[in-house]
Amino acid sequence: MKLKTKLVVAITFMVFALVAAYSYAYLSQLVRMRITEAYTDTDFIARQIFNSARQAVEIDLDDSRVRADDPRQVHDAIAESLHSDPGLNTLLQSIIGYSPIIYDAAIVDTEGVALLHTAPDLIGRKIDIRDEFSLVRDSNFWRQVKRIYETPHIYEIRLPINRDHVPFGEVRVGISMTFLKNELKPQMNRALLFSALTIVISMLLAAGLSHLALRPLKAIGHRLDRLSAGEVDTVPDQERRKDEFGAVSAKIDRVGRQMRDVKEVFSALKENLDQLMANLQDGLVLFTRDARIVLVSASAEQFVGRPRSEMLGCQVDEVFDGTTPLGRTVMRAFRHHESIEATEVRSAAGRTMQVSLDFIEEGGEQIGALLTMRDSESVRRIEDEIELSRRLAAIGRLTSGVAHEVKNPINAIVVHLEILREKLRELDPDTRRHMDVIGSEIHRLDRVVQTLVDFTKPVELRLSDVDLRRVVDEVVMLSSAEAGRHSISVARQLPQEPLPVKVDADLVKQAILNVVLNGVQAMPNGGNLTISAARFDSTVELAIQDEGGGIPPEIRNKIFNLYFTTKKKGSGIGLAMAYRVMQLHNGSIEFDSEEGRGTTFRLRFPIADTRHSAAESVTATS
Repeated sequence: MKLKTKLVVAITFMVFALVAAYSYAYLSQLVRMRITEAYTDTDFIARQIFNSARQAVEIDLDDSRVRADDPRQVHDAIAESLHSDPGLNTLLQSIIGYSPIIYDAAIVDTEGVALLHTAPDLIGRKIDIRDEFSLVRDSNFWRQVKRIYETPHIYEIRLPINRDHVPFGEVRVGISMTFLKNELKPQMNRALLFSALTIVISMLLAAGLSHLALRPLKAIGHRLDRLSAGEVDTVPDQERRKDEFGAVSAKIDRVGRQMRDVKEVFSALKENLDQLMANLQDGLVLFTRDARIVLVSASAEQFVGRPRSEMLGCQVDEVFDGTTPLGRTVMRAFRHHESIEATEVRSAAGRTMQVSLDFIEEGGEQIGALLTMRDSESVRRIEDEIELSRRLAAIGRLTSGVAHEVKNPINAIVVHLEILREKLRELDPDTRRHMDVIGSEIHRLDRVVQTLVDFTKPVELRLSDVDLRRVVDEVVMLSSAEAGRHSISVARQLPQEPLPVKVDADLVKQAILNVVLNGVQAMPNGGNLTISAARFDSTVELAIQDEGGGIPPEIRNKIFNLYFTTKKKGSGIGLAMAYRVMQLHNGSIEFDSEEGRGTTFRLRFPIADTRHSAAESVTATS
């Protein structure tokens, strides 16, 4: 959301909150006043009826033939007096026209039978008791609004009528909520319309004010664009504005001067940087004269434990602290301005690294510092890989010679065995069985020799640009039958974007398939096999993780050896062949294993556009 939109929304929301609060106060006061006024008017009418009826109720019955001790005769006499009172009947008939909210009026006896009623057809009938109007008057605003706008309802005000301190009946005046709503509706509509207009006008004013307020940001953005393009200009102090815009301009000038200083440092260190960045296996961190980080290599993230984006531009004390051995070593060196000479430090993860720090000076003035971090385990791992490659090469040369020398005698033995079978046509069963065993073992030996020949002969790579995701899909399809037979679920976690590599698709497919089948065979009782891939700066990493029993530590340095296997029916060629294929493609294969938890193999391929063009025609030999 743009800043201008945020300002408009914020101002509109504040105005809306104020308008809503004032509207609530106004409407609640309006509704309460009108309901109170309606209650007062209705109560006044009820008392007028009460006063008019009191004379008829208190008539003297001594001169009449009505027996005072007979309640029914007294009741009928008083009812007759009420009916014959012209003033009372006139008052009841005029009440409906007096107030627009009065629904009806009546005088009822103690049993609820109407003695007088504004509706003549209800006289003599029992009238149901309605809710008191005081319930509406004493409710809060929301309940009052709900009672007004709910299903049409009639409330009433009741005044008791006594004769000689004995209850005789009561006056009931009905109030229609529909009539009251019709009175309040125009005023509430006007209030709501005023609120809506106020909000709309506030939005327009907010848009105009935000446009005026943000206009200086365009000038600031223009200056920042010029600054990013390398054009550093400075506004004289006498021409600089004294408001917030001027303060921001001053900060931009300071940033411009700092960028100019950084460019000078980069120019002075260009030759050194080219040499340092040639080997990205080491973690490199370059500092300016004020101990600010300006360059971080990709591998430095693994040593420091923070992404490069969080380290760039930070001071040394913002990245390193005294809670870790690496932080203590680096901070002590910067504090005392002392170089570090290849000191071994243990990281928080338990890895051993070699740390060195050199302060760079020019003309006797310090212009920066370079921190180098080297993984001791990686160095040993590279030495182990070199040793493994040397052994594979030696085995290849040896097996190539042995295969060549053994192949010819095997062929001769096969030929002479067939001649011997022709000459010995009449063989007893025992002799024939022995000759069949000899023939079977010779054929098996021939297959072993042929395997040696296939593994050690030169390989011509047929390189092409492929998407590694497609190769993984084909491997999953090929291994699905074996995985299903072991009740293993194969899951793929591949990114949406392509993973371009330039490889021999058939060889790479076979290498990945060998690793996948190795993981499947490591889980005889079922489990989950996860194949994931990720793209980094110059490589694509394919991870194959199983949930098997893991690789024992004592054989981890032997698993890529030719013919080394711990399986009863294993050949010991699969992982060795995968290792050789990765070498042919200038890649690498590594693994992490934990006994009882499983093993993860990581195959790393160079990205297609980072491969040297001459590799397209190379012929790789063992």
